[in-house]
Amino acid sequence: MFSDTLTDTRPNTPLWRATWVTLVAAVVVVAQAVSADARPDSFADLADEISPAVVNITTSTVVAGRTGPQGIVPEGSPFEDFFREFQDREDENGDRPRRTSALGSGFVISADGYVVTNNHVIEGADEILVEFFEGGELPAKVIGTDKNTDIALLKVESDEPLDFVEFGNSDTARVGDWVMAMGNPLGQGFSVSAGIVSQRGRSLQGAYDDYIQTDAAINRGNSGGPLFNMDGDVIGVNTAILSPNGGSIGIGFSMASNVVTKVVDQLQQFGETRRGWLGVRIQDVTEDMVDAVEGLKNASGAMVTDVPEGPAMEAGMQSGDVILTFDGTDVKDVRGLVRTVGNTTVGKAVDVLVLRNGDEVTLSVTLGRREEAEGAVPASQPVPSDEPVTKQILGLTLSELTDELRAELDLDDKVDGLVVTDVDEASSAFEKGLRAGDVLTEAGQQTLDNMSDLEDRIAEAGEAGRKSLLLLVRRAGEPRFVALNLEE
Repeated sequence: MFSDTLTDTRPNTPLWRATWVTLVAAVVVVAQAVSADARPDSFADLADEISPAVVNITTSTVVAGRTGPQGIVPEGSPFEDFFREFQDREDENGDRPRRTSALGSGFVISADGYVVTNNHVIEGADEILVEFFEGGELPAKVIGTDKNTDIALLKVESDEPLDFVEFGNSDTARVGDWVMAMGNPLGQGFSVSAGIVSQRGRSLQGAYDDYIQTDAAINRGNSGGPLFNMDGDVIGVNTAILSPNGGSIGIGFSMASNVVTKVVDQLQQFGETRRGWLGVRIQDVTEDMVDAVEGLKNASGAMVTDVPEGPAMEAGMQSGDVILTFDGTDVKDVRGLVRTVGNTTVGKAVDVLVLRNGDEVTLSVTLGRREEAEGAVPASQPVPSDEPVTKQILGLTLSELTDELRAELDLDDKVDGLVVTDVDEASSAFEKGLRAGDVLTEAGQQTLDNMSDLEDRIAEAGEAGRKSLLLLVRRAGEPRFVALNLEE
C-alpha cells in the first residue's frame, strides 16, 4: 500500500527527470570526494613537507676487544698448524679496543636544533651524528634520556634555523586513521611507509607505556623516527616491532605523542624526568573482589596492598583502601593510575577518593618524586615468637609465625600474620595462586595476629552473607589481595 502511494505521488515530468539526474550526479561527486578524503591519492605532498625535519642518526662506540674463536681442530689434524697460526694472530689483536657503529632515526622539534629519538638508539654512544635529509651532518649532544619510555632528547648546533615538525594530539587518533612513518630502515637512508592506526593504548612492558599500533612498515633503523598523521603532526615515536624474523610483518609500535611531549618537556627543562609519586603498592580490582569488599560496586579502581613511608602514608591512606578517583579523574585500573600519577607535577596537592570499610573518604596527598623514591629497601629483623598453632582452613595449612619462619622468609619485624605451609591442590586457594611460604597478613581488611583472628573473620563474612573473603597475601615482601570462596 505504501509503495503504491509512493509511486502515484512521484512526479513524472521532464523537469523532474532532469532534476533527478542532477541530484544523482551531485551525490556521486560528493561520494567520490568523501572517498578521496578517506584514502589519499598520494602521500607525496605530505612527504615533501615534512621530510626536511626527519633525520638519520649514526652512533659510534668504543668497545673492549674480544679474543678470537677458541675452537681448535683435533690434535694431529693436517690443519692443526694453520689454525694455530690463525689463533695466535687473533690473540695478539684480541685485547685492542674497537669501534662499532649503529643506525637509527629521529626528528627535529625546534628551529634551534632539539632532536627526539629513542634512548636505545643512542645509549652508550661515544659519538652521535645527525644526518639531514637535504644533506650535511652535525654532531649531537645528549640533553637527557628516559629509559621508562625509551625517549632521548638531543641537541645540535646550526648556523641556520632548522626545519622542524610539531607534535599532535595522539588522543585524537582513531583506529583506522591513515598514518605515515619516516626513518632509516636497515640503513637504507630516508624512507617513507604508510598504513593505518591498528590499535590504541598498547602496552609492551613499561609502567608508562601507551603505544599506537600501526601496520605502516617499520624495520630496524626506524627506531626513533616519527609517525605522522595526515596533518603532518607527529603522533608517535616509532619504537618497536613484533616479528618472528626481524623484519616488518605489519605490527609496529609507536610511543604516543602525549606521553612523549611530557617527557621531552622535562628533559628540556631539567635534563631528567620528574614524575609524581603517590607512595603505595597497588593491584587491580578483580571481579571476585566485588562481593568481598564492602561498598564495592564493580571491578574498577586500584586496591592498596601496602603503604610504606611516603606521601600516601602521611595523608592517612591505608592498606585495603580502594582508590576510586585521583585528582578528579576516575581510576579504572592500576596501569591508568600509575600513568596519571606519573604525569602529575611533583609537589602538587591532589585529592584522592578511596573506599574504606564501605565509606568513601577523600584524602589530600602532596605528591613526591618517583625517581628519588625508587630503590628504597626496608630492613628486616627477626623477633622472638611463641610456639606456633597450625590448622587447615580454606584448603590452606596455616601456621602462626615463629623465629625460624621469620628468618627463613626474611620477614620484616613489623609483619604479623599466618604462614602458608601447604596448599590443597584441589582447592580454590591453589587455583588463585597461593603457595607454601605465602604470609596472610589481613582478612576482611582487618589485620591477622593469630589463628583465631582468621576464624573470626570467616564467621563474620558468613553472617554477613558474603560468599568470599578478601585476604592480603605477602610473597617475598610483595603484597596482593586474593578473594577466596567460603562455600567449598
